[in-house]
Amino acid sequence: MSKSHRNMPELGIGDFYFTLTSQDESPSVISLIETLGLEPHIEGGYFKETDVSVASISSPYPPEPLSEETLCLTDGLRSDLGPLFRRLSTTIYYYLTPNRPQCYPHRTRSRIIHSLHLGRGRYVLISPDGHVETYVVGRNLEMGERLQWVIEGGVWQASYLLDVEDGENEGLLISETVVPGFEYADQEFLSEAGLRSLVQADQARKLEWLVRKCDKVHDKPDSKPGAKHSV
Repeated sequence: MSKSHRNMPELGIGDFYFTLTSQDESPSVISLIETLGLEPHIEGGYFKETDVSVASISSPYPPEPLSEETLCLTDGLRSDLGPLFRRLSTTIYYYLTPNRPQCYPHRTRSRIIHSLHLGRGRYVLISPDGHVETYVVGRNLEMGERLQWVIEGGVWQASYLLDVEDGENEGLLISETVVPGFEYADQEFLSEAGLRSLVQADQARKLEWLVRKCDKVHDKPDSKPGAKHSV
């Protein structure tokens, strides 16, 4: 294993790191992926859509996609939904694993409610005004870890899996409910240039390792849950 390590003392959070592994996903991780029917996500990690509201609403967003680049990686809008409408809500499982430990910085137009199922991870948020916030999601409530958290539309978010002190890392499994419902037309990845325009130069240098590189943005994720991945 090798450790990706960045220090961010001026952000008040100590060290940023996660462990990269050259090994296949463990049998228990693969079992969970297969049991839940998860697939690789373009953000990193794995996902499975578990609920799509039958109700739709007029879209509160412009008809133009937030990022043509994101649409090139996906199938675009749902076949039964035009650009002027959105589902009332959608829900997914989202899973970070030792082989896919990072969710690349991105934003969506809609509000996202998150709930923890297992594991620990760190979230890094960047507001449109450049304010940076970070927190740990997990079960140690006395240490300020969160079981539920909400990310408002338009806020850039990234996350990564935290190491465990003892035993095998089983990954970070959460649920996300998006309101109005998620569409890839409402999602955009953060570029290095975009990061530099949002935050101070010293912060950008310490956050740029989170950003998905151009070759990875243009590559669709591997469909094999046991395949090796690095970030």
